[in-house]
Amino acid sequence: AVDRGQRRGFPCELADAQSSPRLVERDGFGPGRNRGAVSRLLGIDLGERRIGVAVADHDGMATPLTTIRRNVDPAIDAQAIARLAKEQGAIEIIVGLPYDASGSEGSQAAITRAWVESVRPMLGAKVAYRDERLTSHLAEQRLGPMKRGRSGGPPSRTQRDAHRARVDREAAAIILQDELDARAAGTPSGDTEASE
Repeated sequence: AVDRGQRRGFPCELADAQSSPRLVERDGFGPGRNRGAVSRLLGIDLGERRIGVAVADHDGMATPLTTIRRNVDPAIDAQAIARLAKEQGAIEIIVGLPYDASGSEGSQAAITRAWVESVRPMLGAKVAYRDERLTSHLAEQRLGPMKRGRSGGPPSRTQRDAHRARVDREAAAIILQDELDARAAGTPSGDTEASE
């Protein structure tokens, strides 16, 4: 499947992780860029169909990076994320944990934790969780409404897919920025697991 959107002038492609863990969007953070000695973090917004990814320096701002298509086999997801972590020089991955509105962990949080447990040994980076309540809603507000289709009609499937992919990576940036802000305030996520 192809997602032909544009973001800051960079082409966008929705990757199919079953064929290969290709990237959707690079937002200017390719492997050839000079990152210096500052360690980086990746933020993950895990969805049923897609995985939004963001990147940030420890003392910087979180930026949407890419969206990958989630695979039935978590090992393929892990391969794509591990490659991103290596390319970006990321030593830690922050995964959004979908708490219920009450603040308790429900079935979606259990699914996320199970997925993390299955991919964590293959990531080669420390993993921490961050509360992701309302991040998709905030991402949709930041991006604004989906563009209309041709002649003002409803959006095409390609447009809908492109918009959803943008929302996913924007939500990942919000999750990651929340973690960075908490660390700057001296209250990092307490739910951390080291990679094996």
